[in-house]
Amino acid sequence: MKSEDYYSASNVISSNTMDFYATNPGPVDESVLYDQDKHVSAAVWEGQERGALRCHEHTSKLDRWMLTEKQIELVKKAGFGYLRLIPAISLDNPLISALVERWRRETNTFHMTVGEMTVTLEDVAYLLGLPIDGEPVIGVTYTACDALCVKYLGRVPDSGYASGGMVKLSWLKETFSQCPENASIKDVECHTRAYLLYIVGSTIFSTTTGNKVPVMYLPLFENFDEAGKYAWGAAALSFLYRALGNASLRSQSTISGCLTLLQCWSYYHLNIGRPKLHHDPIHECFPFVLRWKGKHNGPTSNRDVAFYRKALDSLQPSDVDWCPYANISHTVIPEFILNQLILGRSKTMLICFDKAERHLPDRCLRQFGMHQTIPEEVQRWERKTRGVDGGVDLSGKMESELNEWSYRRFHIVEAEEDLDESEYKQWYLKITRKLVGRPVPISSEFQRMNAALRDIAHLADTFSTHGMDDQQIQSVTRIRYIAHECLRDHARSSTVVVADPQNDVGKRIRGKEKVRRREMGKRRRKDDPEQYYAVNVNVHSRLYPSADDDDHAQLYHVEDDVNDHQRLCITANAGDERELSPMARKVDEEQLCDVTDNVDGDGDVRGGVDELHFNHAAEEDDGKLSRGSDENTLLGSHATADVVPQSTLNSGEEVQRQNDYSVLA
Repeated sequence: MKSEDYYSASNVISSNTMDFYATNPGPVDESVLYDQDKHVSAAVWEGQERGALRCHEHTSKLDRWMLTEKQIELVKKAGFGYLRLIPAISLDNPLISALVERWRRETNTFHMTVGEMTVTLEDVAYLLGLPIDGEPVIGVTYTACDALCVKYLGRVPDSGYASGGMVKLSWLKETFSQCPENASIKDVECHTRAYLLYIVGSTIFSTTTGNKVPVMYLPLFENFDEAGKYAWGAAALSFLYRALGNASLRSQSTISGCLTLLQCWSYYHLNIGRPKLHHDPIHECFPFVLRWKGKHNGPTSNRDVAFYRKALDSLQPSDVDWCPYANISHTVIPEFILNQLILGRSKTMLICFDKAERHLPDRCLRQFGMHQTIPEEVQRWERKTRGVDGGVDLSGKMESELNEWSYRRFHIVEAEEDLDESEYKQWYLKITRKLVGRPVPISSEFQRMNAALRDIAHLADTFSTHGMDDQQIQSVTRIRYIAHECLRDHARSSTVVVADPQNDVGKRIRGKEKVRRREMGKRRRKDDPEQYYAVNVNVHSRLYPSADDDDHAQLYHVEDDVNDHQRLCITANAGDERELSPMARKVDEEQLCDVTDNVDGDGDVRGGVDELHFNHAAEEDDGKLSRGSDENTLLGSHATADVVPQSTLNSGEEVQRQNDYSVLA
């Protein structure tokens, strides 16, 4: 082979490889990420944006508890002396949401472009100061609160403050936030247990209910010295792993767990969304989460999920700090924490009642200053739930998990010297999800596909059948029919989304991912519902030809439409870098939320495509359907749907050139 032929062939192979990863973001080998279809990244790739997750954590009210010296002493004995110092950090919901899109429950790691990363036991010890070694946090489940509250708190909450084995955090704060100076030892202990229940329910064990905490933790605080023997840090990490795994599913819209831990972990390890410090980080305080206490400089107001997703999709090795604690003086770290840090490299099972999650440091060895090898296959495990029955001792249902935790010090991963990571990188490229967001918006891909279909249809229409036998003529006719059918489907899908009287729902994204309800369309429907739906039916009948028409006539009618410059397409707003969801996409029923019922605690409404859009569609001329402004788009603020003359549309070859883009190799 000549050298020029060799280089030409190499360029073709390289180009084909780039195109392959552009159209298939992975995984190529699905042996590791076997639940890809359920993952939120699959929905994002299909154009189904869910916006920012609702984050449940309540650190902002911890400083309202006025603890006495005796209470602080008991809190320290129980193992929460440093957790009580956790600052009220403003959560960056879009950043957390983008991180969740990279989390994989199959491996309990973030699949980044540079390799796998995760929050380890070492991170928990450094950032929160919680003990990561000790007895597993497990006990008995409860479905009622009264008996436990009387025994451990000395009081019973009113019926409105308790349900299903949970009490409201507000009741704990209102009732126990200030212990009387002359309180008896028993009252001091009750007030301290209430504080401990509040702090775990606000931080490490925060639930998606947003304002409740299970009372099943109370028996663990009966004896404060015994409480200090539990591995609270391991339990906190197990809880966070489970929360991340649940939130990574495409059907979810909320996340719980210790999100301050997650966000500060990101600040330390990734140069994405990291605020500028107002103070000199050389003088560190323990726990290290205090570094980010207070307000910081940094433009975050206009950073949405798409911004952080793009940043993570293009993450470079220089953006990652694998060992951020290496240069921090260990003189500020308590001795009991230093003695437990070895467990950061323990390949074990983390336990928090029914939540048992695998801790797999062998998948992120570079976080411990080691070379990364191809990790062992992850042994699948059953994710159990505590069920609805009360009085169940979970230790009887978690024997294998508890046994694995008991051998935690015998499964410390070790380093391999002088290791070449090239083999790992090749393996990782095959098994990972390389991209979450599309390098090219769906609108552009839609146009490119449409242009290709028109090219095929044109070739089929002008192809000479002279000299062909019947079978060959039938094949050409079939190609022509399929091409025109596809063009007709594309024309239909790119026109309008018609309001469904039974299910007028959807999602809009505004600014920093706040989803708000708009009332104008609803009022119009309420004032005259018959006219509202009649108008929409008329729009539907004009835009969508009857299926009973002659198929052959419809074929050439579509072609005539194309030649008469009446083809409909979707165009993106100039300068919009965010993905655009196709109007014709099939919306997963799990992604739909009722606009009248799904209202969050702040009064924000999650969902609600403005019904005014559909009325507005009926008022447009028959030959033109447009959405020019951000306030009147069918798909939020990301796109417009316009009738574009064919003369302004490029051929398939021109669209291909126009949509050139680079992909991470």
